Amino acid sequence: MKGFTGLLNVVDVEATCWEGRVPAGAVSEIIEIGLTVVDLDARERIARHRILVRPVRSAVSEFCTELTGLTQAEVDTSMEFADACRLLAAEHRAGLRPWASWGDYDRKQFERQCAATGIEYPFGHRHTNAKQVFSEAYGTARRPGMAEALQLAGLPLEGRHHCGADDAWNIAALVLDIVGRSAWRTTTGA
Repeated sequence: MKGFTGLLNVVDVEATCWEGRVPAGAVSEIIEIGLTVVDLDARERIARHRILVRPVRSAVSEFCTELTGLTQAEVDTSMEFADACRLLAAEHRAGLRPWASWGDYDRKQFERQCAATGIEYPFGHRHTNAKQVFSEAYGTARRPGMAEALQLAGLPLEGRHHCGADDAWNIAALVLDIVGRSAWRTTTGA
């Protein structure tokens, strides 16, 4: 754990999705950002946040509502993606703190959406793919999904799976498990 102290942002996003084909002209857009702040020194989760985001080039499908619990009506009244990125930078120090997600999907979704909209990427370069580090810590060749990883670690699934805020909270529990095994490391950036 040497060198890994201070606060860490654990992020999980939910995005518009469809069971079959993507509707013409639609793209997958972030509709929820879950963020849990972990104090690596105290080894505890200290804050939990949920940011809802209004999609511009897509709509929440029935499949997406079944998966995430989010409806079009909920996201219609939420903030724009640019405002969510500014909030991450200003209130959650996203550009300064190291951050983690379960896999690389969340990082790549932010990169794609920021590039497509011309919005400044809110995060710094110190990112950890917690799924990869978990697999290394547990000696598994296959990288399990978050729910399976919780079972392997003997941890409960708290809240609703595919709710960004709940998933970030659960991923943070897995991060703390990895930290307790002295296996935590940054996988991307400097």
